[in-house]
Amino acid sequence: YNTGRSEIHHVSVPVISVGNLTLGGTGKTPLVKWLARKLQALGASIAIVSRGYGAAAGQQNDEALELAQALPNVPHIQNRDRAAGAQQAIDQFKPDLLILDDGFQHRRLARDLDIVLLDALEPFGFDHVFPRGMLREPLAGLDRARVVCLSRADAVPASTRESIRRRVADIAPSAIWCELAHVATALTNAADLTAQLETVHGKRIAAFCAIGNPAGFRHTLSTLGCEIVAWREFPDHHLFTPLELASFSDAARRCNAELILCTQKDLVKSPQERFGDIPLWAVTIEMQFLAGQQLFEEQLTRVARANLRERQ
Repeated sequence: YNTGRSEIHHVSVPVISVGNLTLGGTGKTPLVKWLARKLQALGASIAIVSRGYGAAAGQQNDEALELAQALPNVPHIQNRDRAAGAQQAIDQFKPDLLILDDGFQHRRLARDLDIVLLDALEPFGFDHVFPRGMLREPLAGLDRARVVCLSRADAVPASTRESIRRRVADIAPSAIWCELAHVATALTNAADLTAQLETVHGKRIAAFCAIGNPAGFRHTLSTLGCEIVAWREFPDHHLFTPLELASFSDAARRCNAELILCTQKDLVKSPQERFGDIPLWAVTIEMQFLAGQQLFEEQLTRVARANLRERQ
């Protein structure tokens, strides 16, 4: 793509890509939710395009189901061919802008703004491309990014964040630097009921997740003042079997857990209010800026308003 030997497809509306440099979860979904709401507040209509990794045939994957709950008025097209998906979204929904979810390495579709998330717990993928390390591409690819966001920045000290920032600046000196925290804001369950976070304070908790970075979820739980007495990790996008859920329910009872917690991404795949007699709640996560918000919003506003003026 850099040399022009492979064609880059352009569409008629701006494309804002949110992606990773490494394998695993960096917290893209909270950022996609924030972006969609911010762009709507600027007066833009939005559609989301993604590959749909891990989805069963003809169905949406867990991330799309989670986004549908959070953004019920934002259409979402899943297509392995992201260029075809983008055109489908434009033809069907006539959006002002597209958000390309997990699109940094999908060079075939042109984008107007590339946002890359680095996880503060392992930002550079052990400095090697998979399988030797966890990088999806060499670190030099970061120079394509216009915005670099350090997710879960609150999980590491300020000195570590500064060290990561300096290394990013060497690779992508013109990129806007942001630091993000993924903050628990409430609990929700399969009946769409909500509860305050204080519900778990001092309680014995059993927790499970099937996400790209389970350590990030465990870090979030550590801020809630609860005692984790049972914990189980599954592979990212894993579809829980009844036997697996029953086994975890038994483990929670043996540990005298008072509540079971999971992520919103997990709840859409196990939509039940209780495991036996133990209530099941998902932790609602929202994104919070620790640094760089003003510059990021200015860049986002320029992309959105330039297109809105052209379409008026």
